[in-house]
Amino acid sequence: MTENAPDQQPALPAAWNPADEEAALYQRWVDAGYFTAEAGSDKPPFTIVLPPPNVTGSLHMGHALNHTLMDVMTRRRRMQGYEVLWLPGMDHAGIATQNVVERELAKSGKSRHDLGREKFVERVWDWKAEYGGKILGQMRRLGDGVDWSRERFTMDEGLSRAVQTMFKRLYDDGLIYRAERIINWCPRCLTALSDIEVEHSEDEGELVSIRYGDGENSIVVATTRAETMLGDTAVAVHPDDERYQHLVGTEVELPLTGRRIPVIADEHVDPEFGTGAVKVTPAHDPNDFEIGRRHDLPMPTIMDERATITVPGPFQGLDRFEARPAIVAALREQGRIVAEKRPYLHAVGHCSRCDTVVEPRLSLQWWVKVEPLARAAGDAVRDGRTKIHPPELEKRYFDWVDNMHDWTISRQLWWGHRIPVWYGPNGETVCVGPDEQPPSGEGWTQDPDVLDTWFSSGLWPLSTLGWPEETPDLAKFYPTSVLSTGYDILFFWVARMMMFGLYGGGDVQPFDHVYLHGLIRDAQGKKMSKSRGNVIDPLDWMDSYGADATRFTLARGANPGSDMALAEEWAAGSRNFCTKLWNATKFALMNGATVATPLPPAAELTEADRWILGRLAGTVSEVDELLEDFQFAKAVDRLYHFTWDELCDWYLELAKVQIAGDRADSTRAVLGHVFDTVLRLLHPVIPFITEKLWRALTGGESVVIADWPKADASYADAAADARIADVQKLITEIRRFRSDQGLKPGQRVAARVNGAGFADVSAHEEAVRALARLTAPEDGFTASASVEVSLSSGNVHVELDLSGAVDVAAERKRLEKDLAAAQKELKQTEGKLGNQAFLDKAPADVVEKIKVRRDAAAADIERLTARLGSLPTA
Repeated sequence: MTENAPDQQPALPAAWNPADEEAALYQRWVDAGYFTAEAGSDKPPFTIVLPPPNVTGSLHMGHALNHTLMDVMTRRRRMQGYEVLWLPGMDHAGIATQNVVERELAKSGKSRHDLGREKFVERVWDWKAEYGGKILGQMRRLGDGVDWSRERFTMDEGLSRAVQTMFKRLYDDGLIYRAERIINWCPRCLTALSDIEVEHSEDEGELVSIRYGDGENSIVVATTRAETMLGDTAVAVHPDDERYQHLVGTEVELPLTGRRIPVIADEHVDPEFGTGAVKVTPAHDPNDFEIGRRHDLPMPTIMDERATITVPGPFQGLDRFEARPAIVAALREQGRIVAEKRPYLHAVGHCSRCDTVVEPRLSLQWWVKVEPLARAAGDAVRDGRTKIHPPELEKRYFDWVDNMHDWTISRQLWWGHRIPVWYGPNGETVCVGPDEQPPSGEGWTQDPDVLDTWFSSGLWPLSTLGWPEETPDLAKFYPTSVLSTGYDILFFWVARMMMFGLYGGGDVQPFDHVYLHGLIRDAQGKKMSKSRGNVIDPLDWMDSYGADATRFTLARGANPGSDMALAEEWAAGSRNFCTKLWNATKFALMNGATVATPLPPAAELTEADRWILGRLAGTVSEVDELLEDFQFAKAVDRLYHFTWDELCDWYLELAKVQIAGDRADSTRAVLGHVFDTVLRLLHPVIPFITEKLWRALTGGESVVIADWPKADASYADAAADARIADVQKLITEIRRFRSDQGLKPGQRVAARVNGAGFADVSAHEEAVRALARLTAPEDGFTASASVEVSLSSGNVHVELDLSGAVDVAAERKRLEKDLAAAQKELKQTEGKLGNQAFLDKAPADVVEKIKVRRDAAAADIERLTARLGSLPTA
């Protein structure tokens, strides 16, 4: 890059106002095609597919975190010379979207059944066109550098083709089958649910102990779901439980029904839990279902799809929650209730969409046989083809894929990918691929169910790149480089993509790295929820502080696999950092900073110049290393402290002295080089403000396509580092002493500096005096105060003339007030520590904190007393 003269710089406004700048900057990037990937490029590929948000969704703080981290990765790789594809898109979100449209229909008194399937699906597409995808516009506000030309939707024609192809291949290979199994059922949404669609909470209920049978042949079972006893077909005990061995093989009467059911022995039963006997309801409990299969028990279903009791008798037609107390009352009347415990806290599954309590239900569904697929997904991580970050989460991954149950993939919905299976009039079953004609003729019908949303999203890395066709995008960008997502869906989405990706992609892993970030929590570490009122809307933060400050806050807290606590003051702090960067860069520009290649030789630079260039090289190396290891928080923190502490607080102040002297040209060159590098380092995290500043500084086209900095350690100078460290210490100690003496920060006082240690830093005397606000002593100088500072080469003695510089009366009044407060604190803490009753009861950490307060108060009293004694008397 050639030198950019100061008078060529575009003018910058007085202050950075994100609302005035961000939208236009983003549109300029999109229009310039910076985010559009070229499959024919000879650059190495770097690919991320965006975890597709629901078409019904809007940007929440979890999205904002993940999108920020993906943008950091892709912007950096683009600057490093990669052909970067960050592919966006949305998920059709079967249940959520159908619910939204059904609620709209309900406002006019209609249901989907009034429209019929075809018209209802048309209505959903209309809703999607008008209201769906709000989150995509919000992604632009955040600054997502995605390739909008490749935006995908899980029900696009190409993706639907991929879904049908995968279903057909799995079916033909015997990995998809239809069977009756226990599933999670939502009586409100009227569909099966995957595990990820069920949220568990500790709910208050009632544990009821019921006596089955009479006399010596009776047996007591406990349940929280008394209504399910109508479907009991056995009582189970452990084979080794001596209490019940005489009953195994006999029958007991099931109360209220007149049926007799067997007592069976099964190793699943825990003899230590409760009475050691459990009721077995195979059609309404997953564990009971397995017991029922092992013992060939009947499996009667006692509720319909709306969880209404269907068993003939007095409880028929009751909702399950109406039937529960009615059945308990009837049992109590018969003397069958042995014990009742309420409230009884127990884990209850709820539909994640409507919060309805989920009902385990025996149902005929389509399933994926996952064992061979899961084994391949585990092997890909074990042999290192896919690496999980942080590595300690690998255990969770293996726990899941090594113990995965078959996956129910059918949903009783109308919105989604319809199962490509047809049934004939004579019991035929035909699975149809995307290039095959479905059977026709009288009596042929297609399966009414649709596929689980996770089936299509499990294909996302393949289908978005054109699979099953051999497209240029697939050849260039698969496998993808990184998957970034929250650890909470490691099992559900990541595992499914691994299974499908390896199966459909020729045993090639869908991504090389899986980065798992934590969840967002409030400042007290509590989970964010609307009921708690502690949800933070990232759009509010962007309105108040700008997208850059929002992104900086999120990235600075992103430690791999760890949850992040957020508070609004941290966003304000990030805004202050952006303001600091803006003002510092403007200062450099106003003082003629230039970006030139090459920099002057090291011999022509000052020790301060060589120090900052050495610190810059170390920062580049450290940030690179941390970002390669997905250590976003540490990398951003390093950039923060280098920019604020070393560049702004120290080098800029030293540079002012040099520019005013005879080192102006070389200092301007170093200033320009350092700010150019810092802006490029910060760009992936805070893209908007760095774009504005970098273009003003360099005159370049865009920092988006600028080269990523490389560490240049050729200016590193250990002796200069040590000398500048001494200068910093000397200035800091003088400033601290001035503050203790009551001097105002900008107030200049005469001082004499000498001592054995001063010779080594005497070349920096001008900077010391400028930054410590010290003037040279004149004739008749008389010191009234002094401070001694220990440096690496010896002590420095600083004598100051404070006569007339301090308002003695005001300073005495201030010090006396502070002394009184310290004495009060000492009295209170000593009083508590002298109270044996308090010490006996207080926790150790509380006592330790009081001791620390006592010691601090004693130190303050000593310091303030000494200061008061040093003040001149009236």
